[in-house]
Amino acid sequence: MRYFQRGVTVRDSRAFAGFTIFSPQYQKKVYLVNMAGEAVHTWELPDQSGNYAYLLDNGNLLASSWAGGGPDGLAARGGLMQEIDWNGKVVWEYLDHFQHHDFRRLPNGNTIYLGWELLRPENVVRLKGGKPGTEHKDGVWADYVREVNRAGATVWEWHAQDHMVIEDYPLPPTVNRHEATHPNTIMPLANGNAMICFRQLDIVAVIDRATGAFAWKRHEPDWGGPHDFQALPNGNYMVFANRQSLAPRGSKIVEFDPATNQTVWEYQGNPSHTFDSHFISGCQRLANGNTLICEGLWGRIFEVTKDGDIVWEYVSPYTVNRKAGSTTGDQSTIFRAYRYAPDSPQIRGRLDGKLG
Repeated sequence: MRYFQRGVTVRDSRAFAGFTIFSPQYQKKVYLVNMAGEAVHTWELPDQSGNYAYLLDNGNLLASSWAGGGPDGLAARGGLMQEIDWNGKVVWEYLDHFQHHDFRRLPNGNTIYLGWELLRPENVVRLKGGKPGTEHKDGVWADYVREVNRAGATVWEWHAQDHMVIEDYPLPPTVNRHEATHPNTIMPLANGNAMICFRQLDIVAVIDRATGAFAWKRHEPDWGGPHDFQALPNGNYMVFANRQSLAPRGSKIVEFDPATNQTVWEYQGNPSHTFDSHFISGCQRLANGNTLICEGLWGRIFEVTKDGDIVWEYVSPYTVNRKAGSTTGDQSTIFRAYRYAPDSPQIRGRLDGKLG
């Protein structure tokens, strides 16, 4: 199986040349690898990655790591968000033990992120669906979105239990009631609104910053617990459709027109089960029109053309042995990955001669 190969297994001249960043889950290091799969730069985190890290336009790293808090048993715990320069110096940090999954730096220097909070008792009884008796020991966890400035002051918040009509969003009968929504993506838009992706509900939406209501939303059960909902420069939206527990097996990348919900491009493995991650994972549209895909379950990062040809493939050699969770044993799981051109603002010539 290709998943037991390590390092770069495919390299084609049609690939978008650059450096790829990722942080293996349950580990404390962030890697930047070249086209040959060589680690050309690394950063050390104070604890295991709070899912992922990425480069800002100033070349600094924005990362989250677990700070020892958050609800017991829930995935993707972070807490400590840090901006770290190229030499490993922390230049900004913010602590919220309930931060999870996603966090983004805004153009004005603020940071927006996802956090957990318990549903108030009067709202727990309003939540329909899910497996009876599967609530978390603390109750039922819901979520907030918070924006903080450089000084750490909150400048905007959104709360699922206050801005969503709870009865309108019942849980599927197959999921536990420990969480009401489980967002995994928050992506700011230029107009101040924010894109959000609810894995538990198979819903992607755009939050209106002024009202807290959804300015746009889509429910798509065929996506099966999606991740990495994003807007593309062409105005279309793109999402990683995990398709957990659906047949035929296999994940998809779906680009669609938000005005019509019509699919304009998608990628699926051939046969379909050869591209399959039931959890985590992400995608990035590259400047040459190719798409970089993080097949998170396998620690596989690969690039495909518009026609679906695989032109670069890398399987992470950085594993950790885990005895619990949705998969056990030697794992190289990765939440997301990003590619940066050698002349991009993020790299800015720091790695001349190291493209591989």
